[in-house]
Amino acid sequence: MNSILRDCEFFSHEEEVWLRTSEGEMRKLTEADADLVEEIASLIELFYPKAYAALCGEYKSSAPNRRYFLFRIVCRFIRCNFAQLDSTPDITRHGLFNFEHINCPMRGECRHDHVVCRPEFDHRLSPAELRVMKLIFEGYTEEEAGECLKLSPLTIHTHVRNAYVRLGIHSKAAFVRYAAEHNLFS
Repeated sequence: MNSILRDCEFFSHEEEVWLRTSEGEMRKLTEADADLVEEIASLIELFYPKAYAALCGEYKSSAPNRRYFLFRIVCRFIRCNFAQLDSTPDITRHGLFNFEHINCPMRGECRHDHVVCRPEFDHRLSPAELRVMKLIFEGYTEEEAGECLKLSPLTIHTHVRNAYVRLGIHSKAAFVRYAAEHNLFS
């Protein structure tokens, strides 16, 4: 992950997007920040595909200029979800987003409410993996989860292994932290 993106705080001022780095530097986000913008856009596309698709549609006229296109997508996403300057990083060192409740005059009326603003997280797990991982999250062992779901130990282990791979994690502790941070089972 881009070192500037780690523990970065975004905010909006006079319709422009600004950022405060973990080192405390404050500056306006510009089209010249192509690597940073590209990385944020890829996180949006990966974890919030409905938001990404909606923003691609919104800015499709800019698509021939990819750099500007991604810049517009990222700026809109930031304005809708991270526009307030506070002490909580908007993007953590692990690439997780800390959404803020933005007071928008269009809340409830905007066609992008709960799509771009307060988007749905795409955990990328299958329904079968979710059933198994919910039990793992609740503290069941793989064997106990298999008994509850009437599945073989090999099937349970395969679901757990596949869930870890899909989420890019390597342990039960990392999964529990991930599930809690993303309200996966709330």
